[in-house]
Amino acid sequence: MRRVAIVGAGPSGLYAAGQLATQTDVEVAVDIYDRLPTPFGLLRYGVAPDHESVKSVAKTLAAAFDSPHVRYFGLVEVGTQVRPAQLLECYDAVIYAYGSENDRKLGIPGETELDGSRSAREFVSWYSGHPDAHAQDLDTVRNAVVVGVGNVAVDVTRILLKDPEELSVTDMPESVLAELRRTHVENVWLVGRRGPENASFTNKELRELLELDGVDTELVGADLTAIEVDLLDRKARSNVESIAAAIAEPKQGKRHLHLVFNHRPVAIKGVEGVTGVEFESNLDGSHFEVPADLVLRSIGYFGNPLPGVPFADGRIPNLEGRVTEEDGSSRPGEYVTGWIKRGPSGLIGANRKDSAETVAHLVADLQQMPQRVLADPEELMVERGIKASSLADWRRIDEAEIARGDLRGRERTKIEAWHDLLDLVFAEQEEAVS
Repeated sequence: MRRVAIVGAGPSGLYAAGQLATQTDVEVAVDIYDRLPTPFGLLRYGVAPDHESVKSVAKTLAAAFDSPHVRYFGLVEVGTQVRPAQLLECYDAVIYAYGSENDRKLGIPGETELDGSRSAREFVSWYSGHPDAHAQDLDTVRNAVVVGVGNVAVDVTRILLKDPEELSVTDMPESVLAELRRTHVENVWLVGRRGPENASFTNKELRELLELDGVDTELVGADLTAIEVDLLDRKARSNVESIAAAIAEPKQGKRHLHLVFNHRPVAIKGVEGVTGVEFESNLDGSHFEVPADLVLRSIGYFGNPLPGVPFADGRIPNLEGRVTEEDGSSRPGEYVTGWIKRGPSGLIGANRKDSAETVAHLVADLQQMPQRVLADPEELMVERGIKASSLADWRRIDEAEIARGDLRGRERTKIEAWHDLLDLVFAEQEEAVS
């Protein structure tokens, strides 16, 4: 039986694991590595809690774990605790599927030094219950600016403006809900450097935002009547029409959404904390400033390099999933899928086709690859002093979250603290040893 390692337990990694487990050309055992004891990656920690239909994809992804030939090694950080070269000694092939975790910056004054200026990813990690996330103090936030017009930007804007009681039925951690109940956000400026017809958010996401109860909408920097709607594709046309409908029927709400297009931030103002943001028009060069207590940037992501693995332009260079050197030649046994393969674009479902392409090439290569003596990955963990978590540990965390949810009348409540997650992992391990 051939052995394959997958680095990253997010959607792309789990799609690949499931495809490897169900193909019949080569008998394969698959080990999935992740630095967290919880699988699902961006699906668990990046999809908004009130998007239950998207989160249901987890059931499809979890099917990979039904195979007796798929194992999970959580709490293992490939690149620091274990190097890719060491994994390659233990496996016939390694698939890198660890996504893009770094945020792109605006490069403007005040962005990095002022309290209250941060990335949307940090905010998403917090409300999604990621154990690495820092607590967000929103008690004094009245005015917020979100830079970017993709789905993540729309998500964070919606969470800031939405009635927290509507979120109390989701899997949000109780600590997050408690903080959101203390907030008094009155204005959110959602800002894009191009026109509404060029925004990358989907119409479904946009309509969810525009239809929030008690929130009225203002349009700044764009004239919808000047846009030739008939020349737009369906998504862009739907977005323009949805914005037009929203501003045509003001809600007179207590909270206000300001859609700002054709502008870019040029400075974040403040002394120690954020007090305002200055914008410049991309059409006529004029400037205006808005008050702000919080600035969230959502302008794209890029990946991290791994030791000894080719890396360029924020991703791992490849040809249809086969990792390549600078000269374009393939590196035997190394493959890539997901955002770290193609760049940070595409919805969750795009990873299925992406992984299928990679897996098809990997399986074809395995059929031609000579057998070699492989090292034992479990012995490697022992040698490196790593106490990995298992699939059984994740299932215990899963059961605990469902139990927390039952107490509150919902499907689950996330466990967000490292110490609680590790208690569930190591308590069982210690019992097994004793």
